[in-house]
Amino acid sequence: MRISQMHGLGAPVFSFEFFPPKTPEAVEELVSTVAELRDMHTPDFVSVTYGAGGSTRETTLATIARIQNELKITAMAHLTCVGHTAAELKTIVQQLVDAGVENILALRGDPPKGETEFTRTSGGFGYASELVGFLQQNFDVCIGGACYPECHPESKTRADDLDYARQKVAAGASHLTTQLFFENRDYFEYVERARKMGIEVPIVPGIMPITNVKQIQRFTKMCGAQIPEALLGRLERVADDPGAVMAIGIEHAILQCRDLIAGGAPGVHFYTLNKSYATRSILAALRGLRTR
Repeated sequence: MRISQMHGLGAPVFSFEFFPPKTPEAVEELVSTVAELRDMHTPDFVSVTYGAGGSTRETTLATIARIQNELKITAMAHLTCVGHTAAELKTIVQQLVDAGVENILALRGDPPKGETEFTRTSGGFGYASELVGFLQQNFDVCIGGACYPECHPESKTRADDLDYARQKVAAGASHLTTQLFFENRDYFEYVERARKMGIEVPIVPGIMPITNVKQIQRFTKMCGAQIPEALLGRLERVADDPGAVMAIGIEHAILQCRDLIAGGAPGVHFYTLNKSYATRSILAALRGLRTR
């Protein structure tokens, strides 16, 4: 099923994001985890990330195919511009389509490990909007894009950043998923500004349940997100107690999600870091919000 169709059914759409495992054993563990989620009737779809320069290409393709075909769960494949020519990307997408995948998240992608700046590959693309347009012109797939409530670190201004999102939608993106954030005000203000600019597609909030203090500080530094001082203070006081950190992270995420859905968000996309316990706990608390 296409994700754009899910958003027309009148109920919040919940999705989990996983990164491709590095070993055969980890692959089986991930497939088992997703199967358990299927048996719980969650999520509506699963997305699998794509390593810089295609470093996880084969594992990503194989994992996506198994989720889509063996587990019968709608899968969305991430696709980046990093290190690929247009011809190579065309081959990759054709493989996905041949495997029955019809949902793709089109991203520019981060620089490969050890590099600080993105470099356009000769014969490739330099912007996500270009990749979206390429997919729209060459394949019959549902295309998603990313957006940034607190502004992408490389954008000069919030206005510029929002215009990049508008370009993705104009090129063919049917839905947008936000980078992680912890203040719902940032999301709602972003959506309001997007609507005024004429962006009408669903803008799905991306939520990362906090399970490790140092890890979340590292992630927020990379993506430009901010952790509220009160929340950070609570986390730092129990940083050496993994159980207490997770409890605080789950509590905050539940409050976030309830407020987001009540405020009109079309669903929630969970960045799981391949640890689904926290996300399953959050979804259990949100179960009453699902009427589909």
